[in-house]
Order: sequence, then structure tokens, then C-alpha cells
Amino acid sequence: MANNSTPARLGIIGGSGLYSMPDLAEVEEHTLLTPFGRPSAPIVTGMLEGRRVAFLARHGLGHVLTPGEINYRANIYALKSLGVERVVSVSACGSLREDFQPGQIVIPDQLFDFTKNRARSFFEGGLVAHVGVPDPFCPDLSEMVFNACRETGSIVHRGGASITIEGPRFSTRAESNVFRGWGMSIIGMTTSPEAFLAKEAELCYAVMAHVTDYDVWRVSEEPVNVEMILRTIGENLEHAQQAVRNLVKSWKDERECDCEQTMEKAFTTQRDRIPKAARKKLGILVDKYLD
Repeated sequence: MANNSTPARLGIIGGSGLYSMPDLAEVEEHTLLTPFGRPSAPIVTGMLEGRRVAFLARHGLGHVLTPGEINYRANIYALKSLGVERVVSVSACGSLREDFQPGQIVIPDQLFDFTKNRARSFFEGGLVAHVGVPDPFCPDLSEMVFNACRETGSIVHRGGASITIEGPRFSTRAESNVFRGWGMSIIGMTTSPEAFLAKEAELCYAVMAHVTDYDVWRVSEEPVNVEMILRTIGENLEHAQQAVRNLVKSWKDERECDCEQTMEKAFTTQRDRIPKAARKKLGILVDKYLD
């Protein structure tokens, strides 16, 4: 049984509509300052189904941060520093496919980064690393999330390519149709660079994407708007929370994937040329390889 000294191995990053987990017990709030600044909000840890989990409101308390203003590096670094090993992103998305309908859930397996103005890596200041991301989402965690969602009775799709746009505006019809032509399945504004930073931090990462709309490509439907997104998310909120509970109930402590060795062959900087400041700043990410 977990206790207050047991770290939270699972982190939940809540997006639009999921700002808290109301049935957390033994709640503790962590206000952290990372080398990359402060996270979006204090990280809340607590007991859920007998295990300690961590929760972070991606857009800040009261949804005050646009997708481009989120400090993704601080968010992932802070979760890592608390001992989190696996991260599940709960987010809203638009569908770019007829068969991915509003009210359904998608667990994507590929990611296309179409953002323009975001810090995409922890590595800078004299320490260079090139992370490999042929499969940006952890397949084992994604399967666990898929099963947890399916147990709620929701219609869940396993697989599909997610594209992240810069935002905060929605797509034009021309953009939406281009993304469809590229073979994208869903569209959102926050999975990049979050997924890639999780890779650099050697965290398992999966997305529980709730379809709220058909973006703007489907001319027979009302174009996406905030009211539409929040209404659909509100209707699905109980399913999202129950899926998280199901995930915790089925939890296995052992990681059977290779996510915790992602950075093993990623470093290019000569060891004697790494600045002390960079080494100190990135210690929790690199010490096991550079010591």
C-alpha cells in the first residue's frame, strides 16, 4: 500500500475540461521551480484506488495559458523530479476522419509536429543530444490506456496520427483538408512538444484524446468552436475520470517497454566538453549516463 512517502509513478496531465481529479485522497500540493521555470500549476499528488498519482493542469488553474504559452519543459521536468515514470495526457481533439466521431476516444500511435514557436528540447547550453522518436508514444502504456477507456463503455480507437498545430486559432478549411490529405487522424494544440520532452526525460507517454468536433473540413457540420469543445468534454468528463481510475486499478509497477533507455545512445557532446552548468541543469535526465 502506498503512503505519503511513496512517489507518484503515474502522472496525469489534464487538458481542456479536465482540471482536477475530485476523488484524490491524502492530497499534497507541490509548488515547484525547475531550471526551466515554473510548471503550469502546482502539481497535486494524492491517493487514487490505493496508489499515489500526480495531477497537473496543463493550462493552469482556471485555464489561463494558451497552448503556445504552456511551459512544457517545466511541466515534464517537474513530473520527472517527483518520481513520475509514466505520463498520460488527457486532451481534446478534432477529428480528421469520418469514422472518428465526436464523443469517442482516440489513443494515437503517431505524431506530426506542425508547431512553430515552442521550445522542443531540454538539451542546450553546450550539451547536445538527439533523441530517437520513430514511435513517439509508449506502446505498452497506450495499450493500458486503451483498455482502461474501453472498460468505461466508450467507443475507443487504437492508433492514428495526431497533428499538433500552433494555435490558439483553429484551422482554416484549406489547412484542415491538407492535414486530411497527409493522412492525419486527429488534430490538437498541445501534444507537441510534450511527447518529445517526455521521451527525452525517459518517461512513458500516452494520449487519451477525446474527440469533440470534426475540425472545419466537414462542411455539413458546424465549424469547431470553444462552446462545442467544452460541451462535449463536459459530457465525457465522467468517462475520462473513470478511465483514469481503471488505469490505476490495472497498474503494473514494472515497465516492460524500453522508454527508460531512450537516451542511452543520444549524446553527441564529448564528455570533457560538457559545461558544468549544463550538467547540473540536466542532472536528473543525464546523470545515469554521464556519471
